[in-house]
Amino acid sequence: MAMAVRISEELVGEAKRFSKIEHRSLTGQIEHWARIGKCSEENPDLPYSLIKEILMGVEELEHDEKTEYQFG
Repeated sequence: MAMAVRISEELVGEAKRFSKIEHRSLTGQIEHWARIGKCSEENPDLPYSLIKEILMGVEELEHDEKTEYQFG
């Protein structure tokens, strides 16, 4: 369910800049930041880079783009 929320103009401006760099919509960029923030709060011991890799892996699984992990 989509819902309108109010956020600061400053955050919108930053999200617009990052969305262009990351090739996301403005909404997609804000949702991405929200997912990263949620994961960070739930797992404060994990670095950003690992959280990002985990989310990328989940996305690949959801789109059936999985490959076997090679150890070492």
